[in-house]
Parts: sequence; structure tokens; C-alpha cells
Amino acid sequence: MNQDKMHLVNKLFNNETIRTVWDSEHEKYFISVVDIVGILADSNEPRKYWNWLKNRLKREDEFEVSSITRQLKLKAQDGKYRMTDVVDIEGMFRIIESIPSKNAEPIKQWLAGLGSERINETFDPSLAVQRAMDLYRTKGYDEKWIAKRIKGIQDRKQLTDLWAYGGITEQKEYAILTNEIYKEWSGMTAKEYKSYKGLRKESLRDNMSDIEIALADLGEIATREIAKEYKPYGLEQNKKVAKMGGNTARVAKDDLEKKLGRKIVTNKNQLNYEYINELENK
Repeated sequence: MNQDKMHLVNKLFNNETIRTVWDSEHEKYFISVVDIVGILADSNEPRKYWNWLKNRLKREDEFEVSSITRQLKLKAQDGKYRMTDVVDIEGMFRIIESIPSKNAEPIKQWLAGLGSERINETFDPSLAVQRAMDLYRTKGYDEKWIAKRIKGIQDRKQLTDLWAYGGITEQKEYAILTNEIYKEWSGMTAKEYKSYKGLRKESLRDNMSDIEIALADLGEIATREIAKEYKPYGLEQNKKVAKMGGNTARVAKDDLEKKLGRKIVTNKNQLNYEYINELENK
């Protein structure tokens, strides 16, 4: 585990100090419940407030708190690490919705706004596409890059649809096949690739160079076309095809690296910040 400030969470709470911890195994942020309730309830004794809230939720049978919380070591004010109740992002919002405080109302209204946006997008999916494009623009990506990214998403959907037709039904199986493609051409799984680039929740492809993106796309497109020809069924058959598709991209990568005289896969990313890892004291 490594601990740092998660920019989005702190911004949500007007840049108040919210302790967060990154779980690299599950690729999730966990957030201190005591810090959340202390700020939103404006309590001088946040631990007592949290105990009161837990008892109230249990008494009113709203939801089982233990189902969304776990305990992890977080750094206290005295510099020591202690076991503390934490939740993931989804759990954080469930707790916020249960806090009877005027300080929680702005966040509840923000959540309601997000829900309204998603409902509108079910009636008009183009709104979701437009929202994605606008987000990329705010991050500084140019129009050509955005167009390629949207096209890449379409190509990826065609591949996953083909996998579903080939008997792939579980999310972990999609991840396994994706990793087979990545490992074959880059030498790393998607998770290892993200770690190499210093990423956490960020999108791997959003932080690739144009050459890396082209190779990733080639690996998936080749996998799709080979699958159309061989019609694999089940995980093991699809893994063989995924390796074949990834190998197509690896051949292209090796040839280009030979001509350029340098490596193509790099640890560069598009982030304007850097994660600082702080080791826990055991």
C-alpha cells in the first residue's frame, strides 16, 4: 500500500485533508471514513460521530456498514499508522448520502446532477460521446488525437463483441485476453504497463505515445480479424488467437525499433502531476 492525496476527493471536500490510500492489488483508492464524516458533520469528535452513524444505519436497517467498509493502516496526526475504517469511492458516496448535515447537501446535489446526466445519456447516447470529447479537450488533447481515440474505442468494442460471441462472458476473461495481447507485443500486462508509466486510475491509452497507441490498436485489430477467420470458442482458444494478434504488433514494433535504433515502449505519460509513494511503518 502507498498513501498520497487523491486530488479529486480533496477537491470535492473543498481541499480539506482527506486521508486516502491506494490499493495497487485491486487498483482502488480507499478513503478514511472518519475524515469524511468529521468534515461533513462539522464534528470535533469525528470518531464518536462515526460510531453514532454506524449504530443509526444498523438500527434503521439502511445498509450493512460492514459490507462497504474495511480497515487499513492510515497515518495519524502523531505520525503513527493505525488501523482505520476506510471505504472505496462508491462506499464514500453511500455514506455521504446518509449524513444528516447541511454540509453534505452540496455534494448530494452534485450526485443528483450526475444521475440526471446519465439518465439523459440513456435517451441520447451522443451526449456521452460529446462529454468524453469535451473532457479530452480540457485535458489538452488535440482534435486529431481525440478522433483517433474515439475510433480506437469503436474498434475495441468490435473486438469485445466478437469475444462475447466466442463464449467470453466474465469481465476477468476479457482482462485475461487483453493482457495476452499486451504481453505479446509490449512484454507487459496492462497493469504492469500502467505501473511502468506511473499511472493508477488513469487510462493507459490516454498516456501512450502515438506509436504505442498504433501498436495497441494493431494488436487488437489483428486479434479481431484472426478470430473472424478461426472462430475460437472459450477462453483457451481465444487466448491462442489473442497471442497471434499481439505477435502481429510485436513484429511491427521490433522492425520499427530496429530501424529507429531505440525502444518504442516508454515510461512517459501525459500527467501534470507525479505520485509520491510513502511506505507504511509496520
